[in-house]
Amino acid sequence: MDFNLSEEQQMVKDMCRKFAENELAPKAEHYDRTHEFPWEHVKKLGEMGMMGVVYPEEYGGSGMDYLTYAIAVEEISRGCASTGVIVSAHNSLCLSPIYYFGTEEQKKKYLPKLCSGEWIGCFGITEPNAGSDAAGTKTVAEFKNGKWVLNGTKNFITNGGVANVAVVLAVTEKGIGHKGLSMFIVEKGTPGFSVGKTEDKLGICASSTTELVFENCEIPEENILGKKGDGFKIAMHTLDGGRVGIAAQALGIAQAAMDAAVKYSLERVQFNQPIARQQAIQWMIADMATEIQAARLLTYQAAMLIGSGPDRRRYSKNAAMAKLFASETSHRATHKALQIFGGYGYIKDYPAERFYRDSRITEIYEGTSEIQRLVIASNVLSEYQ
Repeated sequence: MDFNLSEEQQMVKDMCRKFAENELAPKAEHYDRTHEFPWEHVKKLGEMGMMGVVYPEEYGGSGMDYLTYAIAVEEISRGCASTGVIVSAHNSLCLSPIYYFGTEEQKKKYLPKLCSGEWIGCFGITEPNAGSDAAGTKTVAEFKNGKWVLNGTKNFITNGGVANVAVVLAVTEKGIGHKGLSMFIVEKGTPGFSVGKTEDKLGICASSTTELVFENCEIPEENILGKKGDGFKIAMHTLDGGRVGIAAQALGIAQAAMDAAVKYSLERVQFNQPIARQQAIQWMIADMATEIQAARLLTYQAAMLIGSGPDRRRYSKNAAMAKLFASETSHRATHKALQIFGGYGYIKDYPAERFYRDSRITEIYEGTSEIQRLVIASNVLSEYQ
């Protein structure tokens, strides 16, 4: 395996790191405190080609590979975790299902505006009573008078309050579980489609997380994505790719936390020497560095497998492994970083507490750590049967 990045991948890495250091990181605390959506950053990322990284140029995308996308999300998240998840959810959860399962007409209509960043996208699966169990979806779509009529509520939807396009899962045939689910494209401004409650979160405060409400929301027949009954298959395919995006986000947060902790340990003097000379501190740094590198290799491997083709059986296990290990690594790394900062880590004058808060969600959204373990175990056991 070649561990060297290509010239294009290195160029994107350097570009995103420079953008993160010069523009994202200096304003991350402001956006965390105000909960404002970082429109200025999203617009610039669109101009940089990062709002449609892996999608073909014919649809307005940058035409890069999935590893380049993971690298971009990691570097962006080093500067601002909220911006990282905005980019990840937009690329992985909205553009991906439209690109892989949409008709040519749907691709031409939606992808160019989404890839440019002119439009923002979101993905609506989670409901008040359907989180890990997507088959428990209660939102219903009925075909009436040549249109699909949606009724129901989605919650915890990343980019929900700002999205121009939502990809939404709904029940189209009751009583047959996940086989009765279908996926739909719903545009902002459609009568009966509204944004509900905006969540006040522990971390990633600058990302928009809301309810989506559908009340007799009529959408055209052609806005079904894929075929009727394909919804669960589309959702699982989409989440596999999305998990690599979240793994990359978790990596970026962990790396930012370690960078800050190492810098602080070299400056903070106790017992007449920098605390970096204390073995207890060195061991924490060693653990962080080792786990972050291991998580990076898992994430990059999963990204490369996704880039090798659309067959999710090739990478579902690897995506789950990457998401599981990277998110839990991020939790451990931010915990250690805060410990190295000591009392200063607990106050908002330093970024350690923000890294700690931002990291926690990576173990929950796009499949909890428990769900990742189920996916991994299922795949491993099937290999022995």
